[in-house]
Amino acid sequence: MNANTLVITGMGAITPVGLGVKAYWDGLITGKCGVGRITRFDASDLPVQIAAELKGFDPADFMPKTLARTMSPFMQFAYAAAEEAITDSGLAIEQESDRVGIVMGTAMDGVTTVADTQAAYDAGHKVGPRFVPMTIGNIAAAQIAIVHGIRGPSFTLNTACSAGGDAIMTAAMLLRSGEADAVLAVGGESILCSIVVAGLAQAKALSRRNDDPEQACRPFDLDRDGFVIGEGGGALVIETLEHALARGARIHAVLAGYANTSDAHHVTAPCPDGAGAAACMKRALARAGMQPSDIGYINAHGTSTKLGDKAETLAIKAVFGDRKSVPPISATKSATGHLMGAGGLTEAIACIKAIQEGILPPTLHLDTPDPDCDLDYVPNVARKAQIHAAMTNSLGFGGQNSSIILSRYEG
Repeated sequence: MNANTLVITGMGAITPVGLGVKAYWDGLITGKCGVGRITRFDASDLPVQIAAELKGFDPADFMPKTLARTMSPFMQFAYAAAEEAITDSGLAIEQESDRVGIVMGTAMDGVTTVADTQAAYDAGHKVGPRFVPMTIGNIAAAQIAIVHGIRGPSFTLNTACSAGGDAIMTAAMLLRSGEADAVLAVGGESILCSIVVAGLAQAKALSRRNDDPEQACRPFDLDRDGFVIGEGGGALVIETLEHALARGARIHAVLAGYANTSDAHHVTAPCPDGAGAAACMKRALARAGMQPSDIGYINAHGTSTKLGDKAETLAIKAVFGDRKSVPPISATKSATGHLMGAGGLTEAIACIKAIQEGILPPTLHLDTPDPDCDLDYVPNVARKAQIHAAMTNSLGFGGQNSSIILSRYEG
């Protein structure tokens, strides 16, 4: 450990398998699946009628009702996760508000509010004065900052499915540059509306297992047929080690490495050989000062698409070698669905919990191995394993790649 070390001191998660970090982690390791029939709106006329919705989420449990009414669902989920992470960290923001920053990650901002408002407008209803602020991505961070008095740097990233991982990296860059002593990295996503589901279905990106929702998201399985939309929020409080020690903070893990690259290949399809993702993992390892053999577990992007899972498998092999030298891998989207901008953060939390608890969460529904995906994906059942470091990958539309490495704090 040295003056440049960055540490995680707070965690928050709002997911389809559990509200709160404990419930989320318990859901992962017990094999709970959050996928079911869509209830948010009538999807009976759509080719895809399944998603991983939040269950039992009441905004009033996490924020004043007056505040909830000013926020889109993605903002509410981010806010709830941020509240848990800030409380967990014990950070007294009001005492050093200009030295605390916030970075928000989201893929599609307030698209559900846009869809709902357009439908109401077409039916003759007026557009309310809160419409625009409820659709803009950065207002999620602004609402959190206003409530907590966060007056340091504030950024919002729209880097598709890698936005959560990129929020972590941007927070690290702010800390390393001296712009802040602590940064809240937060992500939130809610894209469940008919127009988005119809568009992704038309692009043949989504699973159509409407008759068997719980089995729909099956990363690396031969019979996979697309990803499942999820929703939720995730948050981490990241600090310099010096700052965390000075205030006597409890440290969950070290943020050891991070990287971002672009495939420069295609708007929606990954580079077939996974070259961009491989380059990203290599950069993260180099920044962490680690060798591939130092990584004990990989939380894969693993969305359950034919092209994506194969490309990520090739990328991992390009970095870690053959099956014997690749560490265990799992895709927790098999349980939560694809949380988009929130996924990079919730999956980083899964890595931290794996390090802390000595348990690797499983890849659910991996029943028929795909010959093109021939690594150890921890199929169906959680596994005990003592690890020192873990990597999580987030790979998004546009060729966005994010890799984050977390390691055990030895203080």
